[in-house]
Amino acid sequence: MRYNKIRKMDISNGEGVRVSLFVQGCHFHCKNCFNPETWDFEGGKEFTSRTLAILLDLCSNPTRKGLSILGGEPLNDENYQGVLDIAKEFKEYKHTKNKDIWLWTGYEIENILWNDEKKEILQYVDYIVCGPFIEKEKNLKLKWAGSNNQRWIDVKETLRNNRPILAGKM
Repeated sequence: MRYNKIRKMDISNGEGVRVSLFVQGCHFHCKNCFNPETWDFEGGKEFTSRTLAILLDLCSNPTRKGLSILGGEPLNDENYQGVLDIAKEFKEYKHTKNKDIWLWTGYEIENILWNDEKKEILQYVDYIVCGPFIEKEKNLKLKWAGSNNQRWIDVKETLRNNRPILAGKM
């Protein structure tokens, strides 16, 4: 897996002060995407075990509420296993296991919930902002999303109820 950047202190991608990982590569190519520089799967830098150690160390800071994973597209086949491994390590690491993970994806939660190959990620993620960015639905007043079609999902409640449960208004 490759990544575009890591923000050490991010207040715009999830609640509280967070660390944000922008993965590299996306097949959606949404018109007027906020991060077109992340589309190329060959761009960015290789995500290594050293990168993971740095990421976990940054997230261990007591002032950081959690990890945000964006893109690019974290759930594309090319990125999925790497993102899953990161999420697992984050939730098992003693300094971050009680912090939350937010994930942004162009896939709808229903496509993840009922996909045996992708569903495992839901065990580790606390919140998902799902749905592709749609230019015609663009709304700069939304807190966590770019267009009105996107939803903020409480993953734990979704798994308990086996249907999408909104975390709140964006």
